[in-house]
Amino acid sequence: MSRRALSDLPPDTFDDGRDAERDDAEPGLPADEAPEIDFDFEPGDVRAGTEVIRRFWSTLPSSPGVYRMFDHRGDVLYVGKAKNLKARVGSYARGQAHSNRIARMISQTAAMEFVTTATETEALLLEANLIKQLKPRFNVLMRDDKSFPYILVTDDGPAPQIVKHRGARRRKGNYYGPFASVWAVNRTVNALQRAFLLRTCTDSYYENRTRPCLLYQIKRCSGPCTGEIAEADYAAMADAARAFLAGKSNAVKDRMRMEMQAASEAMEFERAARYRDRIAALSAIQGVQGVNTQGVEEADVFALDEQAGQFCIEVFFFRNFQNWGNRAYFPKADRSMTPDEVLGSFIGQFYDDKPAPRTILTSHPVEDAELVAAALSSRVDHRVEIHRPSRGERRNLVDYAQRNAKEALARRLADTASQGKLLNALGQAFGLDRAPRRIEVYDNSHISGTNAVGGMIVAGPTGFMKAHYRTFNIKSEELTPGDDYGMMREVLQRRFKRLVKEAPRTEKEAEATAAEGGTREPGSAPGEESEAFPAWPDLVLIDGGKGQLDAARVALDAVGVSGVPLVGVAKGRDRDAGRETFFVPGRPAFKLPPRDPTLYFVQRLRDEAHRFAIGSHRAKRKREMVKNPLDEIAGIGPSRKRALLHHFGTVKAIERAAFEDLARTPGVNAATARAVYDFFHAGA
Repeated sequence: MSRRALSDLPPDTFDDGRDAERDDAEPGLPADEAPEIDFDFEPGDVRAGTEVIRRFWSTLPSSPGVYRMFDHRGDVLYVGKAKNLKARVGSYARGQAHSNRIARMISQTAAMEFVTTATETEALLLEANLIKQLKPRFNVLMRDDKSFPYILVTDDGPAPQIVKHRGARRRKGNYYGPFASVWAVNRTVNALQRAFLLRTCTDSYYENRTRPCLLYQIKRCSGPCTGEIAEADYAAMADAARAFLAGKSNAVKDRMRMEMQAASEAMEFERAARYRDRIAALSAIQGVQGVNTQGVEEADVFALDEQAGQFCIEVFFFRNFQNWGNRAYFPKADRSMTPDEVLGSFIGQFYDDKPAPRTILTSHPVEDAELVAAALSSRVDHRVEIHRPSRGERRNLVDYAQRNAKEALARRLADTASQGKLLNALGQAFGLDRAPRRIEVYDNSHISGTNAVGGMIVAGPTGFMKAHYRTFNIKSEELTPGDDYGMMREVLQRRFKRLVKEAPRTEKEAEATAAEGGTREPGSAPGEESEAFPAWPDLVLIDGGKGQLDAARVALDAVGVSGVPLVGVAKGRDRDAGRETFFVPGRPAFKLPPRDPTLYFVQRLRDEAHRFAIGSHRAKRKREMVKNPLDEIAGIGPSRKRALLHHFGTVKAIERAAFEDLARTPGVNAATARAVYDFFHAGA
């Protein structure tokens, strides 16, 4: 690949790009007499952007690649791929026949960057990867990009383990999925435990057992750790579990029915009852699938619905003739984009970090469907096909998914409308000039000052924005344990110090923001509202009274931040919900009516901040409780830690051991033994 940027271009590149005598001029590029188009903004801006694009176009090769457009701040506006870079970029320099979305993008373009690729397929894969990384404002963006859970039946030890799995497939074994939710995986794993009695414990736990655990007692595991079942019998049950997950469910159940009948005829009723329970567990897995298929073994179904300029894409997963769940996505896309464009871009990003199935069914035609299918096929060991079915069972699956997409988008629009009303009411209650788009709520959690954690939750027009949540481990050693005011100062100073560094605002922008009662992104004009979710809060809620509010004001003054509205929320002496007192700088303390919806909204925000802070504190406390001193010694990894614990039994015994005893431990060399001995005897 090769990169071409503004600084890489030779000095003679910056001609006007419109020489009529050039033999390699691209068809369709504008001449001096090209007609002007009346856009919704200053034509001069469009001309300036067009001129920038022409300068880059003049030296571009006619090869496949990916291009990026940047604004004057260096932020990426758009990422696109092209079979012919020169022709594709040249289409932006025509100065006519552009949609308003494309014209806005051109008007903001100050620089471009290019990556040439060997094929158009490679360009498509790179484009999807860059869009997910850079999140350009003019591209279709996936808003929920969590990895999907899988079921893994391991194959790297004497006793296969069944577990839920996320992320890269580095461990040896069989992976089954994806499942739409962790809940679906947990339910399936629990049923498979009852049916096949496979272990779910970790390898370290398995290797150190001397007697069966509780799962064996309640008939959720066959006890391979202590030899309660022969290795051959356990391997046979693991193979049966793999067969069931691979789609051979009827064969597995038929075999179990035969075993149950044979046990019953032999008067072994307890063994027959065990097979009966296993069959019931497998039937429970299949019975809750909702929509299953008869002729579609493996497919993902994508159905798109559009309402009020917003899009919803419902994705259903079908594996082994079973429905393994669905998930709704709400991609960010310009209103002017067609459903075909949105769906094609979404599918490319969706499979950027996960394998594609053999069949993809869609509700709308996909742009460059053959190219997308070829790109996805190049990343897996099978051929991928993209279809828009018109009849039959496949069409019924798409229609079912589309109904779900329509209902999900309708619910979201209703929730957004209600959220908008609440935000308007909140802005009026706290004296803001307009509804806040970004609300940040802060709370601290600790036990007598130990494991102190600060939490920040964020809410916006679509509800809680969990991707923006942050935790702060209290680091200051000067704070008195339990000093809530000092903790709040530290949290806010760290938060806004970083915000000033990453998204700085000029003094005029801060004053304009305060005057408008809302947040504008750095560099935007007064009255212009950024399409992106703002980085700066319109409103900061502090869980606490006047003291906490004063601490917050001191923190913001210390980092030179002004114009950010602060509100303290105090529960009062009896700490009853509904009697909160609000503290706003420059106003007397006040209360809201007990049944006011705005009050309920504030309570939800405060309770979410409280839940998040307490959860973060408990997680930190749990990590501290199970912390092993050996983890702090450089050079001690899992294998050497396991060897030391196997040899000595406990950390206390390791701490008391002499250097010679440590050096005699199997798998531990003299240097490691010296490091362990010195760690525990540093003060001796």
